[in-house]
Amino acid sequence: MRSTQSRADLYAVEEVEISSLSVGGSPRLAGESLEHVETLIASETELPPIIVHRPTMRVIDGMHRLLAMKRLGHRKIAVRFFEGSEDEAFVLAVKSNIAHGLPLSLADRKHAAARVVASHPEWSDRMIASVTGISAKTVAEIRKSANAEPPDGGGRIGKDGRVRAADVTERRRVAQELIIKDPGLSLRQVARAAGISPETVRDVRKRLRRGEDPLPQGRAKGAAGGQDADGRPARRTGIAEQPTPGSGSPPPPAVVVERLKADPALRFNENGRDLLRLLNIHALRTEDWSKIIDSVPPHCIEIVAHLARDCSKKWLEFASLVERNAMDPDFGPAGRP
Repeated sequence: MRSTQSRADLYAVEEVEISSLSVGGSPRLAGESLEHVETLIASETELPPIIVHRPTMRVIDGMHRLLAMKRLGHRKIAVRFFEGSEDEAFVLAVKSNIAHGLPLSLADRKHAAARVVASHPEWSDRMIASVTGISAKTVAEIRKSANAEPPDGGGRIGKDGRVRAADVTERRRVAQELIIKDPGLSLRQVARAAGISPETVRDVRKRLRRGEDPLPQGRAKGAAGGQDADGRPARRTGIAEQPTPGSGSPPPPAVVVERLKADPALRFNENGRDLLRLLNIHALRTEDWSKIIDSVPPHCIEIVAHLARDCSKKWLEFASLVERNAMDPDFGPAGRP
């Protein structure tokens, strides 16, 4: 799926009369910042081309640059034209204004997300979050308030451009049948056939081995399954929910880590203390994780997400090695990959 930004970048720069441009429909609720305009004027550097929606001649990206050029007495300005629809033009305006220049305020981004949810209900929460610079959790709340779902109950389009069902309950059942019928199928083969992610297939397979239902406990029939439209585990409140104390579920991670801290086998050696420190860092409450998610600035989202996934891969590998040590005492450092 080619992005709207790349489509605008395909066009050559043209000189256009400033008087021919329209300036309505900005995603900035409070309008442009005169202080930022003065900053651009004082910089005395050549400003990059603005982006204009050709069918309407409306400025999509570059209102501050346009105002600066007007103040400097220029009659023309460098423009790249965008040929898409009005809805696509708005998406590009929002995406451009969180990527560079004066960032949109949180209120601007939430308002923009509500409009994008309405115009693109088939986009996943993470897809819209990547465009508007807010968290996927916040987008989910906006979607719920607006009651905006894909037409005809269809799937959602993830950031990778793939369509996945918003409700994967039945797809987990399909994966179950495929695994039972042919245990030799790989995770990816089952994932492709069932329309879910390999990680969800892995979870189904583990549940079958334990003699459990392929659906997570407590999830009603017909509720959203174990992955969202971006192929990641579904999330109700942000990071994985903590068990309720006294419900018979395992205690929260923070409680478990506190117990481990009292274990002499870990406390009285350097490697054990390193492990406790790492576990303690990740034993945050759901509310704390949500606050951290919402504090990630838009320009750092992709970097932070990449690092987080890299850390998760290392933890998964660590968990597998620890479990293998428990099952096979002879499996030591020499036998590890």
